[in-house]
Amino acid sequence: MKRWGKIAQRIVPHDLQPDVLRLELIEPGDAFRAYQQRTEPDLALLAELHKRKARAFRLWADVSGDASLRHEAQRAEKAAQTTSEMHENRTGQPVDDTAGGDQPVVERLLTQNQAVHARAVLDCVAAHSPYPEGEVRLAVLLITLRAVRAGTGNITGQDLTSWLQGDAERVLQQLVAADWLRLPGTVAEVMASRPEEPTTVTVPTLLPERPRPFAFGSASRSRISGWAQKAVGGRKLRKKKLGAATRLLALYTAAHIRPDGHLGHVEDGGLHLDQAAAFCTLPPDQVTEHAALLVTAGWLAEADIAGGKLHGQLAERVWPLGGLL
Repeated sequence: MKRWGKIAQRIVPHDLQPDVLRLELIEPGDAFRAYQQRTEPDLALLAELHKRKARAFRLWADVSGDASLRHEAQRAEKAAQTTSEMHENRTGQPVDDTAGGDQPVVERLLTQNQAVHARAVLDCVAAHSPYPEGEVRLAVLLITLRAVRAGTGNITGQDLTSWLQGDAERVLQQLVAADWLRLPGTVAEVMASRPEEPTTVTVPTLLPERPRPFAFGSASRSRISGWAQKAVGGRKLRKKKLGAATRLLALYTAAHIRPDGHLGHVEDGGLHLDQAAAFCTLPPDQVTEHAALLVTAGWLAEADIAGGKLHGQLAERVWPLGGLL
């Protein structure tokens, strides 16, 4: 007797004709069950299994005239599309490009949608920082990401000194003086706070009764905040003791890359120099110097300026921090 099988809770009849269709239904069913035993997900493989299932069910519907099989094929097509999008958000590569491609598969910290939100935060911070100073902008960015959901967020003295080194107390005082930040006590008390007892600070412009500048959930907030801290606090950047403006440039470049690590949209061929300089609180003619520091620190693999654009490529080790355009 010919072998029968099962796929998507449906029995594949042992006498189903043509024989090649019977096998094309049985084999994906076996493959799905094998996939469920995997200890690690493989979204590219799963997307291909859904596509194969969709093709087989469409053929089965044609042979049998059963409309429910066609509905099952449509469900499989949607599942394949969703899984492919998840894979591309995670790795920056379409499913079809993963086999035999010459680019490495990268597990990225941000999905493409989260990268869009991250760039919106960068733009907002650049537009609304109370002082045009690199240290202030860096603090505003990182505190904004702590408080973006409710207008309040927890910080410690350790956070501030890791972000700003010896400038932390001065910058905090500036933010309080500008009424951009409100503290429950004194600046000295915030600087003395420890991780087990953080200080809850308030950013008035982010309170719920104000117009909401961002629309993303708590999970995305946490992911974007972690991404920003990893970018500005990278080990090699700290080792080189790079200043706030250079670390802001590191973050800005990471937020604006293509899947191959190159900066900017393909059609632009790079990042607009004036926009990058404005975010980093630098004169445009000083961006070259700071980009060179990032090359030395192994953050950028290469960098040059031509035609009003910053051209270059993120170092491969930093690709996981890349926010895909």
